[in-house]
Amino acid sequence: MTHGTAPHRALITGCAMVATLMQALDSTIANVALPYMQGGLSTTFDEITWVLTSYVIAAAIMTAPVGWMAQRFGRKTLFVVCLVGFTATSMLCGAAQSLDQMVLFRVLQGMFGAALVPLSQATMLDIYPPERHAQAMAVWGIGVMVGPIVGPTLGGWLTEHYNWRWIFYVNLPFGILATTGLLALMPKDRVNAALRFDWTGFAALALGVGCFQLMLDRGQNQDWFSSREIVTEATLAALGFYLFLVHMFTAEKPFLPRSLFRDRNFVAGIVMMFLVGMVLLASSALLAPYLQNLANYPVEAAGFAMAPRGIGTMAAMVLAGKLGSRIDQRKMIGLGLLLLTWSLYDMGQWTPDLPESHFVWTIVVQGVGMGLTFNPLSVLAFTTLEARLRGDGTAMLSLFRNIGAAIGISVSSFSLTQFTQISHADLAANITPFDRLLQGGVIGHLLNPASRHGAALLDSMVTRQAEIIAYNNDYRLMMVATLAPLLLLPMMRRVQRQRTAAR
Repeated sequence: MTHGTAPHRALITGCAMVATLMQALDSTIANVALPYMQGGLSTTFDEITWVLTSYVIAAAIMTAPVGWMAQRFGRKTLFVVCLVGFTATSMLCGAAQSLDQMVLFRVLQGMFGAALVPLSQATMLDIYPPERHAQAMAVWGIGVMVGPIVGPTLGGWLTEHYNWRWIFYVNLPFGILATTGLLALMPKDRVNAALRFDWTGFAALALGVGCFQLMLDRGQNQDWFSSREIVTEATLAALGFYLFLVHMFTAEKPFLPRSLFRDRNFVAGIVMMFLVGMVLLASSALLAPYLQNLANYPVEAAGFAMAPRGIGTMAAMVLAGKLGSRIDQRKMIGLGLLLLTWSLYDMGQWTPDLPESHFVWTIVVQGVGMGLTFNPLSVLAFTTLEARLRGDGTAMLSLFRNIGAAIGISVSSFSLTQFTQISHADLAANITPFDRLLQGGVIGHLLNPASRHGAALLDSMVTRQAEIIAYNNDYRLMMVATLAPLLLLPMMRRVQRQRTAAR
C-alpha cells in the first residue's frame, strides 16, 4: 500500500470505522445484559462474569502479535479474516445454549476482535498523508471513544425491547458491510513470507498479560491478595513480564522490534495513553451505577443521560482534527487534560440532588476533555515513528490503553468499596442512643436502633451517605491521576512538516 495515497479513501475509512465501532461496542455492550444472560443460561452470578472475563483476556493476549501477523499475511488479508471471524463468533455467542459454549465463543470473538482496532488505526495512518493524520484520527477515535460509552445504552435498550441475544446479532449487518467494503476497495500490501514468529517472546507476554487481566478482573470478588488465586495470578504475571523484557533486550530477533521503543514520541505516547486510559473508562464505569443507585435514574434513562458526554467527545475530536495541522498538538493535549481534571474535581463534589443542567454541563466538558486528549495523542505518538513499525505500534498503543482501562476500573471499584466501608464506620460512630433526634417523636420511633426495622432503616441511610462520600473520593482520586500525564508532555516533540495539498 502506498503511504498517503489510496483510491476510494473515504469508503475505506467508513469500513475501518465500522470495524472499530463493532469491537469497541462489544467491549461493554454485554455488561448490562449479564443478569438476563444468567437466567437464560442457568448460571450463578460468579459464573456468568466469565462472559466478560473470557473476552477481555483473549483480546488482550492477541493484541500484541497483530503487527507481526499483518506483515506475515498482509494487512488486508488479516483484516478481512478477523472481521469474518468476529462476525461469525458474534452469531455463535447469540445462539449459545450453555455457559461452556458462551465462554468458548467469547474467547474466539475476543481473539478475532483484538486486531480490529489496531488494524483500523494503521490503515487510516497509511491511506492519509501526514498532514491529514489529525483528521483521520478524529474519525477513527470516534469509534474507539464513543463505542464503550454507547455500549451500555445500546445493550440495555436491545435487552429491554428484544432479547439479550440481540446484543450479539446486531453485529451481523455491520460485519457484512465492512467485510464487503474492505474486500472490494482496500489495496493489497506486501507480504513477508520469510518472517518468523518469536514464540518465546509471545508466550512470555501472553502469560504476563493474561494473568494480569485475570487478576484485575477477579480481584474484587476474591478479596484481592488474601486469595491464593490472586497471589498466584500476580506472581505469574510478574514472571511473564520479566521474562518478556529480558527476552526482548537479549534475543536476536525479538517478538517486538527494539527500534519501536527508541522513538521518544512513541514511548511517551504509550505511557500517556496508559495513564489516560486508567481514567477514561473508569469514570464511565462509575457514572452509570451512581445515576441508577443514588440518583434513582431508571436503567434506560441513565444510559441516555450519559449521551451528552459522547456528543462532547465527538465534537472535540472533529475540532482537534481540523486544528491538528495548525496548532501544537501538545497544547491541545494539555488543554484536554485540564478540562478532564476540572470535570473530575466538580464530580468529586456531586450529590444525588444535583440539578440536571449542572450534571449535563460537567459531563459535556468531560467529553470535550477526552476528545482533545485522545485525538492529538493518537497522532503525536506516530509522528516520528517509521511507517514499517506502525502495525506493531498501533497494537502496543491499543494494548497499553486496554491495560490502563482494566487497572483503572479495578482500582476505582476497589477504592469505592474501601471508601464506603471507611465512611460508613466514621458516620456510624457518631450515631448513639443519646442523640436527640433518636430520643422521641415520629423520627425517633422510625429510626430507633433498638428495633429491627429502625436499625435497618438507619443503616440504609448511613450506607447511602457513605456511598455518596465514596463516589466523591473516587472522582478526586481520578482527578489526581489525570494530572500525571501532563508531566510527559515536555518529553514529546512536535515535528514540523511541509503542508501539501490534500490528495
